[in-house]
Formats: sequence, C-alpha cells, structure tokens
Amino acid sequence: MAQDDLQKHLDNAMYGTPLLKPEEQRKYMGTFRERCYLTMTIAQMKNAVDKANFLKELTKYPDATVLLNGAMSIDLQSVYIKLINEQNIKFTVVNDFVENTPDSFGLILTAKEAVNEQTIDIEQKYPKQTTATTQTESPKKGFWHKLFH
Repeated sequence: MAQDDLQKHLDNAMYGTPLLKPEEQRKYMGTFRERCYLTMTIAQMKNAVDKANFLKELTKYPDATVLLNGAMSIDLQSVYIKLINEQNIKFTVVNDFVENTPDSFGLILTAKEAVNEQTIDIEQKYPKQTTATTQTESPKKGFWHKLFH
C-alpha cells in the first residue's frame, strides 16, 4: 500500500467513509434530492389537505420509503406513522441533522434509486384550488358607501 492509500484507509477507519454531497444529505435527512418523490415541512404536515395529498402519493409509490423527522412532536409523528403503516409502506425516523422548526422537513417520500422528480414540495405538486364563486364575487360595500350611494 502506498503512503496515501494507507493514510486514506486509516482516516476512513477513524472517521468513517466521507459522505458524498454532505450538505444535500443533511437537508434531505440522509438521502439525495434526486431520490425524493415528495417533501413536506412540519407546518405542511399539520394541514389536512396536504395530509390527504400525501396519502395520494403513498398509493402511487408502494415501494417507497418515508423518512420522518425525529425532532418533531411525537403526536404528529404518531399520526403519520399510523397512516404509513395502514398503507404498508416502510419508514425510518431520522434523528441526525434534523430540527423542529415549522419550515424544516418533517417527512420525505423517497426511492432507493434516482427518480429525478421535477417538483417535490407537496404544495407545489398539489396547488391550492380556488373556487369559482370566490373569484367572481364583487367586494362587499362598506357602511359609508351604502349610506351615500
């Protein structure tokens, strides 16, 4: 073994194998962006519409794995663990490099290999629907407008 190979081998034994794209792996709870089908922030996980859309995605990808943020509240975790178990999907609770803030990822639906989904944020994949009645209604008239017209 050459001196460089020996040093590399010793470093790997002491510190572990270096990560490929470590910042990306920290952001996506240990996986890569190209393996993600869907991401949800902790705030989005509390939204009933986003939860229903998550169930739609679970049925599309039965071989996927769900990564759950281990730092979020146990109540929210248990709700999603129950949903995931009902669909017989594998999941992992990740405790490394996660935090409990409303805009941090709470859940990531991943594949074993690259899937290269263009849009992975749940609210971009399923934009909020506005009803036709709210778009055609005229603004309400105020008290003074009614009084003088």
